[in-house]
Amino acid sequence: MAAAAAAAALAAADPPPAMPQAAGAGGPAARRDFYWLRSFLAGGIAGCCAKTTVAPLDRVKVLLQAHNHHYKHLGVFSALRAVPQKEGYLGLYKGNGAMMIRIFPYGAIQFMAFEHYKTLITTKLGVSGHVHRLMAGSMAGSDLLYSPGMTAVICTYPLDMVRVRLAFQVKGEHTYTGIIHAFKTIYAKEGGFLGFYRGLMPTILGMAPYAGVSFFTFGTLKSVGLSHAPTLLGRPSTDNPNVLVLKTHINLLCGGVAGAIAQTISYPFDVTRRRMQLGTVLPEFEKCLTMWETMKYVYGHHGIRKGLYRGLSLNYIRCVPSQAVAFTTYELMKQFFHLN
Repeated sequence: MAAAAAAAALAAADPPPAMPQAAGAGGPAARRDFYWLRSFLAGGIAGCCAKTTVAPLDRVKVLLQAHNHHYKHLGVFSALRAVPQKEGYLGLYKGNGAMMIRIFPYGAIQFMAFEHYKTLITTKLGVSGHVHRLMAGSMAGSDLLYSPGMTAVICTYPLDMVRVRLAFQVKGEHTYTGIIHAFKTIYAKEGGFLGFYRGLMPTILGMAPYAGVSFFTFGTLKSVGLSHAPTLLGRPSTDNPNVLVLKTHINLLCGGVAGAIAQTISYPFDVTRRRMQLGTVLPEFEKCLTMWETMKYVYGHHGIRKGLYRGLSLNYIRCVPSQAVAFTTYELMKQFFHLN
């Protein structure tokens, strides 16, 4: 879900204005060449930067969500201190390699999906303003049949599964020695190819509210800010002075707010997904075979605050810098790749 942030910066922008033709190879006409590739790179880079920034928080979140027996008695900050003490500082980055392989195409494809749907909704349905951002954001994350965003989820989901398995391991108790070994083991012992897709249903159901609210909130904050205080909050884009963009620190603030609101709404689905992804690693595996069984188990044994919302405070801490870095990096990449 957090990969939606890589694409969400576009939510506030209207379709790129037509640039005047210019002579020479370096003019706007030349910049439009390979627009899809430049868009793909911008979204992928933004997603990787955001995830690397919060990788230590992601590791601790997985440990807390699934009640790892080494850390289940700890709170957020005590767990952040305990992991380096027990596993070294590199322990905070367990599973990040698989995350980088997954997040680059995921964030890039989801961004392209949002751009496609925003244009489609505006031209075919005649819907514009805040509503078309909310609709496009939700479709980019949740259309089951036709969305490139959902295609990205399905194609990269096995990498997310492996990343969570690696992140849940504690030093001295390794089931998997690395990414390749994890793939081979899961395939051989957990039902072959389908074994990599445990937890896909809560992922799908959680994407619509997360992506929709994230796109909508950031887009609304950006458009309202630039409409009412363009001089205070905005500045001309470096690659197109006719386009007004938010100042960097305002981007960070708006991105953080958008992330916090979206995460709160979709968080129980995230907890459910993580527990299902861990599968046979957890002792209660046979009681959590479906999404509803997993939710009932977590609620029945741990309640709402310590179960369905366990680690939410950490999620606020991680999602604010994650969304902020994603939005800001993407805005910079749009200018670097001349996408405005």
